[in-house]
Amino acid sequence: MAEVDFAQVFQALPSPFMILDREFRYVAANPAYLATTGRTMDELRGENIFGKFPNRGESGRRLQESFERVLATGEPDTLAYLAYPIPDADGRMTNRYWTAVHVPLFGADGTVEFVMQNTVDVTEYARLREAATLPFTSLSAETSLIERTREAAEASANFRRLFQQAPAFFAVLSGPTHIFTFASDSYLRLVGNREVVGQTVAEALPEVIDQGFIELLDRVFHEGYAHSQESARVMLARTAGRPPEETFLDFSYHPIRDPSGEITGVFVQGMDRTESVRFAQRQRLLIDELNHRVKNTLATVQSIASQSFRSTSDVAAAKRAFEARLVALSQAHNMLSDRQWHDTEMDRLVCQELSIFDPRQVRSSGPSLRVNAKATVALALLIHELATNAARHGSLSNPEGSLAVEWGEDAQGNLVIDWIERGGPPAREPQKHGFGSRLLHTVVTGELGGKLQTRFEDEGFAAHIVLPSGAYIAQENSLV
Repeated sequence: MAEVDFAQVFQALPSPFMILDREFRYVAANPAYLATTGRTMDELRGENIFGKFPNRGESGRRLQESFERVLATGEPDTLAYLAYPIPDADGRMTNRYWTAVHVPLFGADGTVEFVMQNTVDVTEYARLREAATLPFTSLSAETSLIERTREAAEASANFRRLFQQAPAFFAVLSGPTHIFTFASDSYLRLVGNREVVGQTVAEALPEVIDQGFIELLDRVFHEGYAHSQESARVMLARTAGRPPEETFLDFSYHPIRDPSGEITGVFVQGMDRTESVRFAQRQRLLIDELNHRVKNTLATVQSIASQSFRSTSDVAAAKRAFEARLVALSQAHNMLSDRQWHDTEMDRLVCQELSIFDPRQVRSSGPSLRVNAKATVALALLIHELATNAARHGSLSNPEGSLAVEWGEDAQGNLVIDWIERGGPPAREPQKHGFGSRLLHTVVTGELGGKLQTRFEDEGFAAHIVLPSGAYIAQENSLV
């Protein structure tokens, strides 16, 4: 059997190969490498690669470190997507992108004597990826690149694989009926991993027919019109057995022309912007909601100030009452802020407003209930006023008194709160109702649409509050 001439094999390899010694000097390079770099073997032999192709930046450092790893470990090393400009024959620097595999070649003593490099020039793919990140309104200038990419994809299995795995989505549609002849992995994920290749767009994606996309493709194919849209709303069936989902895409359609200029298909590319669009929508909703809450809070503060200082002869006492009410309002806002203004827990709300009192005098009990943001603010002010009255005139004004706060839901789902004071001075209904009394009725019957019953008894003050479910129940994923 004839022996294989490996030197001849090295020369015949279709992809670029070269060999360096331990000082990174060229020992050999095959014709494919010389053609890629635009050099001759006489120009390279014995030259240091970093002297011939200098790069003092990050790419040069990565390349040298890869060579050194191979020499030190005796293991192959791969550099994926390395940006490494090289000078052309005229000395002008050209931006190029490479994927390189470095393999050790061992000497007779078992140590690494040489490093062999195999490179793949992925410049066209890199430029396509960069183009995919540009605003889609400026993509018309990339038409020639797209057509070159198509030709390269047909000619190179390696390029096609890179194209297949690109983060942006791509598809190639052929003929006037727009038959899928190529779809990238990201495109398939976008459409729910349906088998689209070999089918027309209408067959593979029937949900887009009534959304005007077939007409757009017809125009691109017949008129050579390049179409692009940003954040376009598309209803796509992305999960088998479920109805189409709202999806937002940046995408473009470009005509594909053969060497004679005739349009043979449509090139589709784009990015799924659904999450970013929904994030922007949520941000807008949050800003609108914040503006609404600020207005409501300012109105509440204005009302508290007006009522606190109206018809008072003791300005200092009114000032203290006003500041205490603002603190109660602030604490309610803090609780809601911790929960992104969704809701809070009834027990946490009650315990926070009563935390300044001796725990031996105060008892609270009830099931775990979540209340919405509007009810949280209203109930915080309500409990604050009741507690302030209990401390000044009721059961908490002396060490022997006690307060019980109980809550639960009745058969109709209404929130029922019982406020019961015992052991303090006898409770007497005031002849003149102050801000606290007015606030109780305003919050319960006005703002929350509930019912309030108060009892002034020798044993102490008591209140029975009923709030309809619609006024307090926390809604899932709601801001109110």
